Amino acid sequence: MQVDLTQAIALLKSGNVVAIPTETVYGLAADATNDVALHQVYAIKQRPADNPLIVHIADVSQVNNWVTEFPPLAQKFAQAFWPGPFTLVLKAKENVSTIVRSNQPTVALRIPSHPLALKLLQKSGLALAAPSANKFTQLSPTTAAHVTAGLGDTIPVLDGGACEVGIESTIVSVENEDWCLLRLGMISEAEIEKIAGKPALKNEKPLPKVPGQHLQHYSPRTSIKLFESRDALIRSVESQNSCVALLFGKGKVPDCAYFNLSDNPNEAAEGLYDTLHQMDAMKVALLLIEAPPKMPEWLAIADRLGRAAHGE
Repeated sequence: MQVDLTQAIALLKSGNVVAIPTETVYGLAADATNDVALHQVYAIKQRPADNPLIVHIADVSQVNNWVTEFPPLAQKFAQAFWPGPFTLVLKAKENVSTIVRSNQPTVALRIPSHPLALKLLQKSGLALAAPSANKFTQLSPTTAAHVTAGLGDTIPVLDGGACEVGIESTIVSVENEDWCLLRLGMISEAEIEKIAGKPALKNEKPLPKVPGQHLQHYSPRTSIKLFESRDALIRSVESQNSCVALLFGKGKVPDCAYFNLSDNPNEAAEGLYDTLHQMDAMKVALLLIEAPPKMPEWLAIADRLGRAAHGE
């Protein structure tokens, strides 16, 4: 069910959920201070209660409404990466809903860069919890049509076009002047380290729970098989009765239907979920996927594909 900006604001203020665009993926948004609305998000997504939500805000001045401390390092990250596909995890104030933070002592915050999402946040005056607008562990939506296909046409959707980044935000926690990388995204560890002036802490203590840490995630309904090389994928086609392949960059192609994504990681990320949605809709027996290049700039895409294929 398509809604316009005015309708979306009215629905959100009255405690309803609305699927909204961001530059990463479409989010199933609710007022982050309304526990009844937050329960709706978990119910619609069939999301475990121990999986925290990211709170989307309009301006960095709002951070202090949510956290006990905004350390200088976190402020540097915010200045460098907000608005954008970057989430900060900081110690939460006691009055922050235990539902939005899943009883964790921390809260996850970001400022999206999608112009319609920012306009929604600014005009409504709300902070919005907005996990991906899909059923838990399934493929994330990057168009309004994906949302409706996954959740049904009774969910209000604010259509902001196709998402430009195409995969979920990078998530970083900050405590004092130390930082940890909690989820890979298109803002790389190297970029973050450059701003921090030092590397991330590794395995120092238990990490905060955040979205995207489950081993199986981002999965199409169709089974996936990942291949470490193009040649291995092509050889496997001979033994498959019904399949479609996903390739990265130019080169040899298999003797079956296939999709080809760019050898530029940013362009590939933008089209990744939409391509997987298209492949899933073909109702073949198996999706054959070439692993992306083993390079740092491809790590987020490799992470999503590895979780999508987990257990297959």
